[in-house]
Amino acid sequence: MAAAVTTSTASTSYKPRLNVRQIFNMSFGFFGIQFGWDLQRANMGPIYEYLKASPEQIPLLFLAAPLTGLIMQPIIGYMSDRTWHPTWGRRRPYFFVGALLSTICLFMMPNSGSLWMAAGLLWILDTSGNIAMEPFRAFVADKLPEEQRTSGFAMQSFLIGLGGSIASALPWIMSHIFKISTSSDTGGIPPSVKFAFYTGGAIFLVSVLYTVFTSKEYPPADINFKQKVKESNKGFGGGVTEILHAIKNMPSKMKQLALVQFFTWPGLFLMWFYYNTAVARNVFNATSTSDPNYIKGIEYGGLTLSYYNIVSFLFALALPLIAGYIGRKLTHSVCLLCGAIGLISVGFVKQPFELYICMTGVGIAWSSILSMPYAMLAGALPEDKIGVYMGIFNFFIVLPEIIASLFFGWIMEHLLDNNRMLAVQIGGVMMVIAAVICYFIVKEKRRFVTESPEIARLEIEENRSV
Repeated sequence: MAAAVTTSTASTSYKPRLNVRQIFNMSFGFFGIQFGWDLQRANMGPIYEYLKASPEQIPLLFLAAPLTGLIMQPIIGYMSDRTWHPTWGRRRPYFFVGALLSTICLFMMPNSGSLWMAAGLLWILDTSGNIAMEPFRAFVADKLPEEQRTSGFAMQSFLIGLGGSIASALPWIMSHIFKISTSSDTGGIPPSVKFAFYTGGAIFLVSVLYTVFTSKEYPPADINFKQKVKESNKGFGGGVTEILHAIKNMPSKMKQLALVQFFTWPGLFLMWFYYNTAVARNVFNATSTSDPNYIKGIEYGGLTLSYYNIVSFLFALALPLIAGYIGRKLTHSVCLLCGAIGLISVGFVKQPFELYICMTGVGIAWSSILSMPYAMLAGALPEDKIGVYMGIFNFFIVLPEIIASLFFGWIMEHLLDNNRMLAVQIGGVMMVIAAVICYFIVKEKRRFVTESPEIARLEIEENRSV
């Protein structure tokens, strides 16, 4: 694969267009990463309840993901911006290390003997997952020209949806297809869940290794890159200074999209916190974790989460066409509204099959959430700082989750009477707010896509001025 042509600044470097196979190869690792994320999202709530957690404890026990993201993502972004190895490249060392550590945690998680052991492993798992995941967003911007970035992030969305659809259904697959028991002699985590985690760990590692060994990276286009590496080696203080400087000097487009993210993700968090247990208790009328209807509801909820991921990866095929026709901003706004309607309507379900209708809207939103904000953002970032800015951008994903983790337990106990279904619906309301902000606040200049490097450079500069 040809190396990038170096120009006077990183922002004007020309990148050749990649074919579909190359885009698939560079994105496939996200299939495994998302496999790990969705496996724990769909099952950590039930695992905590198997280990005797109360509903108001659940948000605090999920605090690991946002805190590790808040700390690790800008650090890993900063470090990967300054990494270069002739064989391993810039981002791929982080893919490999994160995947290896995550796989170990996934093997250990279902063998947790206590609530706090499971919570501690989740901290390590989320730290490792962030090491593997954060550079993948920058990887797309590193390798693809501006006119292909929507397709690149849509391919990630496709593979994320595919991985998530299988991972969410994996306990059901283990019990119904492989006939692995759904009950435990000790009343703890069932064997079907344990084998789902073992399988997920293996898939995580193999998928990331596929991307590591099939994709190459362009050498840094920034002529001052070596000097920056030397400066960063003098101590971590310089890295902290640069991260703080980047936060203070965020591009205006990034500030607009950050507000959208801040209201989008609480809807997803509340769904992941409570959806499966809400289905078990509100739709299947389970009275406790020992009620046979509880595991039926959890498994059925997992199937519907799998379904929304199927919708997501299928819809991702159409996203570039839709965005090219009506614009990225309007596309994202409409998709968020679909997700909001889906989450709010969950509370009105009378029969289990109706949950699939609700999850159709969530799948459409999820597909857009995984691609459109990053596609809108990538062209507004300086190429020598894409990693650190992508890490900072994720602040506005993890900050609302930290707020939810710290305070929503009190809301559940004192205001919602531990009504898990109502918590999911509140998430839908937050997504409505995000859709409105996206439509009225985010600025977007429509432009024709071109393969001309010079015109593409001018288009990128115009996008940065928005």
